Amino acid sequence: MISVWSRREGARRLIQKPMFPGYLFLRHAVDKASYIEILKTNGLVRILGERWDRPAVVPDAEIDAVRQVLDAGLPILPHSYLKEGHRVRITHGPLAGVEGILTCNNLHKGLLVVSVELLQRSLAVEVDCTAVAPAEGAAA
Repeated sequence: MISVWSRREGARRLIQKPMFPGYLFLRHAVDKASYIEILKTNGLVRILGERWDRPAVVPDAEIDAVRQVLDAGLPILPHSYLKEGHRVRITHGPLAGVEGILTCNNLHKGLLVVSVELLQRSLAVEVDCTAVAPAEGAAA
């Protein structure tokens, strides 16, 4: 769970929201019987993975990174999943509304490549990664 500010009836207050809404992480050796019991969980849509004996696995390094971020006690903000090569849109600042391809992504800065297809030419500009979101209708 993460703390986020909410405004209701004109008052701001801190509320708890799921960090990854719609997902439940399970650390459990899954046999067919336990898989069936898990499937009976109210509100569960499906278990990610190929089959009952091949559930999807989140690498321990990724779980450890999430735990380390939580343990640091710093403010956490939800953010769209982005990676190099995704089509993105700048959400605020002087480039707000511009779309392009995110080609280089580090902690704070990325390169946004804007192309003119007819000319087969592109230009790149360094952007603040906190001002980037997936472009509408972009395939992730």
